[in-house]
Amino acid sequence: MKTMSWDDFDAFCRVIEHGGFSAAAQAMAWPKSSVSAAVARLEEELKTRLLERTTRRLRLTEAGEALYRNVAPMFRRLREARTEAMALGDAVHGTLRIAAPYEFGAHHLAAVACDMLDRYPGLEIDIDVEHARIDPFDRHFDIVFTAIDDALPDSSLVARRIFALDRGVFAAPSLLARHPPVTRPQDLADLPFLAGPNEADWAFTAADGAVERVPVAPRMRSSNAEVRRHAAIAGLGLLRVTASYCREALRDGLLQALLPGFTCDPLRIYAVLPGRHLMPAKVRVFLDTLAATARP
Repeated sequence: MKTMSWDDFDAFCRVIEHGGFSAAAQAMAWPKSSVSAAVARLEEELKTRLLERTTRRLRLTEAGEALYRNVAPMFRRLREARTEAMALGDAVHGTLRIAAPYEFGAHHLAAVACDMLDRYPGLEIDIDVEHARIDPFDRHFDIVFTAIDDALPDSSLVARRIFALDRGVFAAPSLLARHPPVTRPQDLADLPFLAGPNEADWAFTAADGAVERVPVAPRMRSSNAEVRRHAAIAGLGLLRVTASYCREALRDGLLQALLPGFTCDPLRIYAVLPGRHLMPAKVRVFLDTLAATARP
């Protein structure tokens, strides 16, 4: 009896997990043709069709569903075991792939990345600055930093909270000159807003702990904090953003902080990692360095 290739089983599982042959090939660092050949070889060996292929999507056959259900957990555990074994080593090497929101990546990750590259000659770092929330498995990132206002939803991923960044509300002097003075959060309702895609209201906490919420009906919505900052400097609306992000604009008088007696909800930043028991040394050292040098 011909020896069966376990790599063919792994390739089949990767195609299902990544949604197609091209993504599986990228994950395995194989040519797409080799992944396709592996699945075809497996189907020939098992004498059954595992996948129905169309121009737009793949669909598991009944036999394919049964096979995937039985073998996928084993291959996931083998990959985790390999990752865990590598994580036990002290060597920080390879390529560290990171995705982060622009507002966070531009102001908090660059110095850490430079420090890591200086300390570890065998390390390479790819940082993608994203404006929309992304799937950590989408392009095989090692770390995806995500900014959320509420608690992180339950998922199969590992989430490590890194920051709670102080935020404030800012506006251009030219905008404020056209409206009555702002002394309480409710006074903001008469001004135009610049907000992110999912912002329904802004919460403010007074010194006595009382919380006021202001509904947000923005004149502009954008997940790009830089776009909102430019619009705010142009006098087009209120900007809620991390204090560090508009420090220079405040210094130059282009923006003015509002409601100094109230505190905005912080921007919570999480590092989202693919599920695993232990993280690779390059990931662990990067997160530890970031935590040690972090300034809200």
